[in-house]
Amino acid sequence: MSAFLIEPMQASDWDAVREIYLAGIATGNATFETTAPEWAEWDAKHRSDCRLVARANGGVIGWTALSPVSARKVYAGVVEESVYIAASAQGKGVGKALLSAVIAESEKVGIWTIQTSIFPENVGSLALHKSCGFREVGYREHIGQMNGVWRNTIFLERRSRMTGM
Repeated sequence: MSAFLIEPMQASDWDAVREIYLAGIATGNATFETTAPEWAEWDAKHRSDCRLVARANGGVIGWTALSPVSARKVYAGVVEESVYIAASAQGKGVGKALLSAVIAESEKVGIWTIQTSIFPENVGSLALHKSCGFREVGYREHIGQMNGVWRNTIFLERRSRMTGM
C-alpha cells in the first residue's frame, strides 16, 4: 500500500465512509448496528470536530469519529469513539494512525475521556485500542442481542493525559 494521509472528514466523504461502515457491519463483529444511517442522521449524532479519514490513492480507506455519550454538561468531555478501516487497508497501520490522530484532536478540544465497546471476538480492534492507551474497564456480559443471540462487549476507555488523569 502506498502512503496515506489523515485529514478532516468532509460531507463529500460520506459515501465512502458509509461503504466502509457497512462492510464493518457485515462482519458481525464491529457493532450492534445492522445498517448505516443516511448522512443527516449520522452527522447529527457525531461531533463536528474530531472526524477524520485516511486517504490513499484518491480514496477513503478508513475513518474515525467521536459522539457525545450524554447531553448533560458534566459529561461534556466524555465521548464514544468509532474507527473503521477498509478490509484492503487493515493491518497496515491505518487504524493506529487514525486512532492516534483522533486522540490528539480530542485533547485539543478538551475531551478528557474516550470510551468504546468492542466485541471480544474483534481481537484486532482490542489490540489497536490497547496499543493507543485504552484500558479495559469492564466486561459487559449479555449487554445486547444480535440476530437473537446475546453478545458480550469489552468496555475500554482512554483518559486524556492533558488533564492529569
